[in-house]
Amino acid sequence: MQFIVTKRLLPIIPDGLCVEHVLPEPDGITIFVRPQYSSVPCPCCHAPSSRVHSRYERRLADLPWQGRPVILRLQARRFLCREAGCPKRTFAERLPGIVHPSARRSERLVDIQRHIALALGGEAGGRLVQRLAMPVSADTLLRLATMAPRVDAPAPRVLGVDEWAWRKGHRYGTILVDLERGDVVDLLPDRDASSFAAWLRAHPGVEVIVRDRADVYADGARQGAARAVHVADRWHLLRNLGDAVCAAVGAHHAAVRRAATSCASAGAPPVTLAPAKPSARDMRKAATHAPRHARYAEARRLADAGATVSAIARSCALDRKTVRAWLRDGGPGTWARPPSGGGILAPYLEHLEYRWAEGQRNATALWREIGGRGFTGGRSTVRAWATSRRRTSPDTLNARPSKADTWKPPSIRGVARLLQADRKALAEADRMFVDTLLAGIPALSDVRDLAHRFAALVRKQGTGTLNDWLAATAGTSLEGFASGLRKDLAAVQAALETPWSTGPVEGRINRLKTIKRTMYGRAGFELLRSRTLHAA
Repeated sequence: MQFIVTKRLLPIIPDGLCVEHVLPEPDGITIFVRPQYSSVPCPCCHAPSSRVHSRYERRLADLPWQGRPVILRLQARRFLCREAGCPKRTFAERLPGIVHPSARRSERLVDIQRHIALALGGEAGGRLVQRLAMPVSADTLLRLATMAPRVDAPAPRVLGVDEWAWRKGHRYGTILVDLERGDVVDLLPDRDASSFAAWLRAHPGVEVIVRDRADVYADGARQGAARAVHVADRWHLLRNLGDAVCAAVGAHHAAVRRAATSCASAGAPPVTLAPAKPSARDMRKAATHAPRHARYAEARRLADAGATVSAIARSCALDRKTVRAWLRDGGPGTWARPPSGGGILAPYLEHLEYRWAEGQRNATALWREIGGRGFTGGRSTVRAWATSRRRTSPDTLNARPSKADTWKPPSIRGVARLLQADRKALAEADRMFVDTLLAGIPALSDVRDLAHRFAALVRKQGTGTLNDWLAATAGTSLEGFASGLRKDLAAVQAALETPWSTGPVEGRINRLKTIKRTMYGRAGFELLRSRTLHAA
């Protein structure tokens, strides 16, 4: 059935089109439209023309209407160009803002599908647009995401740069972040100084470059933005310090092991047996008996207060004989079953107890032993007996001290962390180990003091200067680390004086990894770059 719908009643039609009629169908809605302009400019000479050469029909997919797909059947026109110098004699009218030439989807539909593709990717986006009555293939969505137009933004003033892994340990790319706005500016497909320098030359205006201390980005920044201020990342400075302290500790490996062994033997706690953990059955049994014990406690309280047996019985809703029995026996009693004869295990209990006393705790081994003596039951029966046996009596043969009471000697890197940590924050055993270590290796005392001073400078909590600290490292194990800092002294000094760091860059790298994982590692660089740049 066809019916007339005016533009006033159908406001979903793009501007510039007139509705002629609407044809509802079971699988969608078809809307017949025509352009409302009488003249259009020639795409070659831009002269307006109103002389129609011919007409033809275009079928365009548009935004859905109330959950139903919409097809626009557009009566398009070809015009004659009357300009004598124009090489075109006829031309198809353009509909800017409505549909691109030769396209079969309206611009606004393509825009919605592109945003879905950028957010979800191909397969997930394809499932969503199908439910939203805007069906399109996953490949088309990926193509739309890859071809998404770049957002024009001014060149960043403060640029953060770091690497990200295509394949960890094999291939890396570069991410560039505007630290003032917090947005990803661009991705580079490699980790080369020349690529970074070329990008900087193409985007003049960068005044501050925040980077790690790797030579790649330092060289690229000097080549592409010679006047920019370099800022070394503070986290990388502290990491480099930790590596230097670790190397200093490793040079005294034997002495460190001796100190650790001494502390471990001196501080070894006595072996204590942890109480057996109640089973689920025991916990259910205790919950069942809890109300009876509560009523006994109330009866005991009333009896101690001088109440008669009848009064107690009325107050606790018990029989008088029950009250007398509870008060006489000193408890409510239990509903425990009489001990069984052992069931199918009865003929073999003596052997099991004997082997248990000898130290055999493996239920499977016990099951095999009594199987040779004629036992026909399953392994689970012996395992249940062994479990019950462990609960009824603590196992003194296999006792182990609890983790809270043991002190494990740290690794070389662990020792380095203890030396860099605040003494007040260390456990008592760790403090004793550090004191023993420093007493045996005086050179590490200087390393610890210098490490604390440098960390305070990086965290802007120190009172000295970087130059004072560098001078103090002479003749110590940190002299090599200080020599490396001198090669990049301006960037390190800027790190101590400015608030910039690559922390926001690391956050954007985590987002990039998430996007990369959603595409199962199959995305090409352009698609990954487009989705990362348009990520919310």
